[in-house]
Order: sequence, then structure tokens, then C-alpha cells
Amino acid sequence: MKAILRQDVDGLGTKGEIIDVADGYFRNYLSPKGLALKATAGAEGQAEAMRRAAAMRDAATREQADAVAAKLASVVVTISAKAGDGGRLFGSVTNADVADALNTQAGITVDRRSIELETPIKDLGDHQVTCTIHADVSASFTVSVIEE
Repeated sequence: MKAILRQDVDGLGTKGEIIDVADGYFRNYLSPKGLALKATAGAEGQAEAMRRAAAMRDAATREQADAVAAKLASVVVTISAKAGDGGRLFGSVTNADVADALNTQAGITVDRRSIELETPIKDLGDHQVTCTIHADVSASFTVSVIEE
């Protein structure tokens, strides 16, 4: 049976995609949960419109992400933290700390989960940090940790 997905379904497809599924799977799972509808001539046109709208939204989001990435490339964020002898911090600087500092110092709001730190920063000095703004766009910037 041909069905049109109304939402993204893991392992099956994305919104607006026409898929071929078993009758029972459509009747017992996809249709009752509102995840898909039966593919008819009119519904296929509607699915094409959903795909075009999603592509336009993605293009607009990508343009915004490119603009934010251009701003981030030249940013140096300074975070002060308490440190002991040898430049080791008493705590650590996490991605949430970096996101807060980025918002207050540069006026750029990013989600803390988009900031990629392999491990929390535990030393004074400059550190390169990567931020994934969009699925296809990421930017690197410098975080300077100074002693409080």
C-alpha cells in the first residue's frame, strides 16, 4: 500500500515522502497515530507541496545558520574561573557556560547542546570550540579561560 508520511518517522522516511508499507502496518500503526495518510492523486499533490515547503524552510534556516557562523568565526569569548597552582581550574567550563558567555558577550544565542566539547575545559588558556548551528553548518571560535 502506498502512504504519505505526515511526520518524520524514524527508520521509515520524512514528512511528505511517499512510501510503500504493508496494509496492516498502515491500518494498525501509521493511520491511527496520524503519522501517514493513504496516497491518492490529490494527496500526492499535497505531499509535493509539503516537500517544497520543507525545502524552503530548510534553505531559510541554512541562510540564518551561515550568518551566525560568519559572526562566530571572529568571536573570542572570555570566561573567568577560579584556578589553583599550575593553571588547573577548581571546577570546569562546560558547554552551558560557553553558551551563556557567548550570549552575554557577543549577543549570539546558541543552544548549549550545539556546542561541542569533547571534555569540559579544566585548564586556563585559549581553547578552540566548535558549534554545530545547522546540520550542514558548523563554526569554530576561541574560548579564553582566565583566572578569576
